[in-house]
Amino acid sequence: MNDPAEDFARAVEATLFAAAEPMSPAEIAAYAGPEGDVKAALANLQADYAARGVNLVERGGKWHFQTAPDLAHILRREREDSRKLSRAAVETLAIIAYHEPVSRAEIESVRGVQISKGTLDVLMEAGWVRPAGRRETPGRPLTFATTPAFLAHFGLESRRDLPGIEDLKAAGLLDPVDLAFDALQDAADAELADEVEEEAPFSPSDG
Repeated sequence: MNDPAEDFARAVEATLFAAAEPMSPAEIAAYAGPEGDVKAALANLQADYAARGVNLVERGGKWHFQTAPDLAHILRREREDSRKLSRAAVETLAIIAYHEPVSRAEIESVRGVQISKGTLDVLMEAGWVRPAGRRETPGRPLTFATTPAFLAHFGLESRRDLPGIEDLKAAGLLDPVDLAFDALQDAADAELADEVEEEAPFSPSDG
């Protein structure tokens, strides 16, 4: 008699193998069936595939199979794509990644210059940035966020794995992100100072 847990894990495996896009546990359960433990099946499959040529990985809460990192070189084409992201695109991507969801106006405020529509188009065509809804503020500006493809491309499980300031300093890559942090920190400090000034109680020594 077959083990029900093993049969369910095989169903999860088949579902992920046939999927065109990464899938969340809820999406997997919709195909494999609600009677099994999806999380346990995924953990077992991930362990089973850890030493194989294909690995089961989680990116942004979704699961998919991918080539083992140490074998990626044998699948690369000899011809490399020479297209390179502009500095504006790199800075915009960094700001979105660290502060999503963020509107165009907020990106421009951090960078100190306007961004062209083409910059966001390039990032969306690459599959790294997506529209993330509108803010409930005057004008209802559209916001942008990163995608699971962004996490997969840079080998991140979630945004929590983005490098910190010290890591960026050590790698010499702080510039665009430093602008983002400094601008937002200055704005937060100014707002806090205004609140403290407004709420400070009056005392005789003040006057």
